[in-house]
Amino acid sequence: MIIIDGSEGEGGGQVVRNACALSLITGEPFRITKVRGKREKPGLMRQHVTAIEAVCAIDGAECEGLTVGSSEVTFRPGRVTPGEYHFAVGTAGSTGLLLQTALMPLVLADKPSRLILEGGTHNMLAPPFDFIAKAFLPIVNRMGPTVEARLVRHGFYPRGGGRIEVDITPAPLQPLECFDRGAPLDCSATALFGALPFPIAERMAKTARKKLPDWPQDAFAVRELPVDQGPGIVLLLEAAFEHVTEVVSGFGKLGVSAERIANTAAGRMAGYLASDAFAGPYLADQLLLPFALAGGGSFTTVKPSQHSLTAADIIERFTGRRCVFEVREGESNMVTVR
Repeated sequence: MIIIDGSEGEGGGQVVRNACALSLITGEPFRITKVRGKREKPGLMRQHVTAIEAVCAIDGAECEGLTVGSSEVTFRPGRVTPGEYHFAVGTAGSTGLLLQTALMPLVLADKPSRLILEGGTHNMLAPPFDFIAKAFLPIVNRMGPTVEARLVRHGFYPRGGGRIEVDITPAPLQPLECFDRGAPLDCSATALFGALPFPIAERMAKTARKKLPDWPQDAFAVRELPVDQGPGIVLLLEAAFEHVTEVVSGFGKLGVSAERIANTAAGRMAGYLASDAFAGPYLADQLLLPFALAGGGSFTTVKPSQHSLTAADIIERFTGRRCVFEVREGESNMVTVR
């Protein structure tokens, strides 16, 4: 059994999600102590419990300590059973993080699957649906499988109520080398909001326009959602290239001005555009697991995050495959899976 100290490295829920996915794929049981040990509220939260319940349903796995607030879990995998599954995270727990846990085991199954996930689709500290659909899944599909995701209803924090549907046609994962973005194709900045005053979204879009002066004026837009899908607001910045799309988001938060949120998000996008890296920091996090399961591959990225380094450690414990981070001064950093 693999023993993991959940307070090491990044010390968050990513350790739980990656361990569950890898356990289903490799058949290795694991125990995590000090779950989410570096968080302000350590232990399992509702969305982590739902994610583990989901993989237990998919795999017939057994898990001890599966309660909200638990600081230790012991997980014993069963056998992955593809099919149609419906999971509700509850409140605004991230549907994207739940998908992150269940996707790779189903991608490597022997038959197609369909997931219906309800909860948060656009919430802080998790990849929004737009990132999953436009940045991450196209790379997975280039590796062999076909994964199609649809956004049925938006769900913001704290209300939630969102819904996504995902169809998975499995196939063996093939290694990729992702160094070149290709030519730029399109860019957009959308202030997406519901059940909030229009001027907040307008200020957000105007601030982003000042921070990204090279983008055309018609790239900036404000979109209002039905009132029952709010309250909530997010600035979504997309830069599409031939071989990759980067999606940066900035979420509204009580006590933080629209201008500050937009400045931060646009600054992150400007930093990515100023580099020649293939993957931004969040896409790099997501690519480590499929690249490791493919048995190899390389991509360039910006400065590796603590999330990425922690994910690499968990991957090596289950698979024996190393994610090597080569920091190159004045150039994009190289990540190679061996």
